Amino acid sequence: MTHHRFGPRRALFAALSICFFASVVQPSLVRGDVKLPGFFTDHMVLQQEKPIRVWGWADPSEKVQVTIGDDQAATQANQDGNWLVELPARSASSDAVEIKVTGNNELQLKDILIGEVWLCSGQSNMEWRVQSSVNAAEEIASANYPQIRHMKVPRVPSPMAVDDVPAPWQVCSPETAGQFTAAGYFMARRLHKELNVPIGLVNSSWGGTRIEPWTPPVGFEGIEELKDISESVIQRTPGTDAFESALQNHVQSTKAWVAKAEQALAKDSFIEPAPVYPSSLTPFTSHGQPTTLYNGMIHPLIQMPIRGAIWYQGEANHREGMLYTAKMRALIDGWRAKWDQGPFPFYFVQIAPYHYGNESGTVLAKFWEAQAAAAAIPNTAMVVTNDIATVNDIHPPNKQDVGKRLADLALRYDYGKTDLVADSPELDSVQTQDGKLRLSFKNTGGALQTSDGKAPNWFENIGPNSGGFQAATAKIEGDEIVLSSDKVQQPTAMRFGWDKLAEPNLRGATGLPLSAFRAGKVPEFAQTIPGADEYELVYELDLSKLGSSIQYDVDHHESISKFDRVAYLVSLEDAGGNVKSVFVSMDAFTDDIAKIGIPTADAKAKFQQSVESMTVYGSDSSVSSGAEIKNGRIEFWPNNYSPSNADKVPGASGTAFDFGDEPGMPVSGYGCMQVHNVDARQTVFAINNWKNGPNADLGIGNHSGEHKDWTFTSNASQYASKKLQVLVRPVK
Repeated sequence: MTHHRFGPRRALFAALSICFFASVVQPSLVRGDVKLPGFFTDHMVLQQEKPIRVWGWADPSEKVQVTIGDDQAATQANQDGNWLVELPARSASSDAVEIKVTGNNELQLKDILIGEVWLCSGQSNMEWRVQSSVNAAEEIASANYPQIRHMKVPRVPSPMAVDDVPAPWQVCSPETAGQFTAAGYFMARRLHKELNVPIGLVNSSWGGTRIEPWTPPVGFEGIEELKDISESVIQRTPGTDAFESALQNHVQSTKAWVAKAEQALAKDSFIEPAPVYPSSLTPFTSHGQPTTLYNGMIHPLIQMPIRGAIWYQGEANHREGMLYTAKMRALIDGWRAKWDQGPFPFYFVQIAPYHYGNESGTVLAKFWEAQAAAAAIPNTAMVVTNDIATVNDIHPPNKQDVGKRLADLALRYDYGKTDLVADSPELDSVQTQDGKLRLSFKNTGGALQTSDGKAPNWFENIGPNSGGFQAATAKIEGDEIVLSSDKVQQPTAMRFGWDKLAEPNLRGATGLPLSAFRAGKVPEFAQTIPGADEYELVYELDLSKLGSSIQYDVDHHESISKFDRVAYLVSLEDAGGNVKSVFVSMDAFTDDIAKIGIPTADAKAKFQQSVESMTVYGSDSSVSSGAEIKNGRIEFWPNNYSPSNADKVPGASGTAFDFGDEPGMPVSGYGCMQVHNVDARQTVFAINNWKNGPNADLGIGNHSGEHKDWTFTSNASQYASKKLQVLVRPVK
């Protein structure tokens, strides 16, 4: 564990930082009249049933007294001018109280309510206002709820934890409610009606932000997946061993340079440039960097007792898969540690289906899985929103249902409404029965149902020889679903809603939708391919071993004499552990088995032709799967090549590299091993420039850039693992 030491250096750094970062306000350094934080204003809501904390700043040793009704507490400001008092807890009440703070001067806060306080944080869907929501005009006109109060924390990042933010409270009315966080407001409205207590919303949100800036340094510590972030934060924190050691090294090297510079100046000689200040010591300052929004927008609040937090964020992190679960744990545990009031409730909203351009639909599905996994953190729960999405708008305007579902979670788990089914149905178990899968669910509230009265959709099964996941017929039997598919005779796994555009119709008896999920054991990709067991392995190569000389890890070509079909299996795993595979087979295009591997100059392999009866199976939608593809094409050669389309292949470009390229000189040149589906205008797979090893070109499906066949991408090193298998169907 890193040892943290804080001393005079930190104090000096803090003072310098205040001067440098003009936007950071530290009232503790402002002397004179007694002061309160900028969110202690008229109309504030204080958390019921917890000691009431009031704090602020004054002259050192100044006596401060705080009065609320008949309760009083007095203290004396410490040598830094900080003071804090606690007054007895109070029950919620619609009767307003006043807070009087007396020191050298007197402050008086009016219309203070005691009730339930919820922190509302995240990115744009939390910041989304009532005025932009469904039925905005009617909602605003009817927003006459003076016991609902709202304050918005200014959007200010900070390199260091600050103590104060200016955030006046507003009373809910038709004149103010349009500016409130919509998700928070609709939650507060339901809670207020159900509980008949005041509700305070602390809105600390910022559109487009990632989760890391909202996380305190302590949250990252001890989480192995986030070790790099934690070390980077510690390195930039004055007072830590890491910071002081690195700064000391820089100081010493700078002193040495100054001595040399003085000598050079005396001798009129040249000298190398001065040492550059280490970037690893530069403070995080932008709203996109770790800890900055916690420092500037959350830390000032941590002495304020709250009931809990709601969180609506993820769009900015949605490509991270299960790593996001670790980041949620860092955020939640970090906030709870800093608030020091135990594992307070934390309810969050699963981001909605959305058309993220050309991105694979499974990317968002894996993120939903990561969000659902975060609900295993104690005292958390998740709202599912795939039934109220707008797939062409990342901001679904229906925040009424979001707020209601958040409120229902709080009503059940925090306010004693234990008979309320507030969670979406979740998978409880999976069983295999006579070529079918039987799924049992919990939290259904009764029999499952569909929103349109039709059979449940967005279910898929997979098993040996199934050709990948296949659409499954789903039948409801109470709180169970039975899945079957004519194309999957022996199902071993299933998935539901596994696409970015999935808006499934399945509901619990409560009307709550189910989140995307998957279960069972998915067979290895090759096992799912119909007829793959008819093929025998000829060559296998770990593509990390590409180079000017190809040495196969497995080479059986001398043991096979006759064959009528050739197949290629390519698997690529990215740094995030996501595996993409493709199996493509075709009628044999040569009877020389030594020429079907990587077409090196030594192999004397050169094929620029159509292939017959091509079959493609991809592990995802990046390639078009299908059998008996009539217009398959291969480009195998060791040569340099141009995009000239000299063979006039229909649909091929003459200027960009694709399936109409032309080999040229020298023979032992760049090198190309590509299979194409011409009718689909699609690269099935590409292995180019293998002589360049880690800078070879590798890809499955079309590249997103100008050259669809991956030419010039030099991307092989980006894959954590990569493998090629060459197979044939022997003629016996």
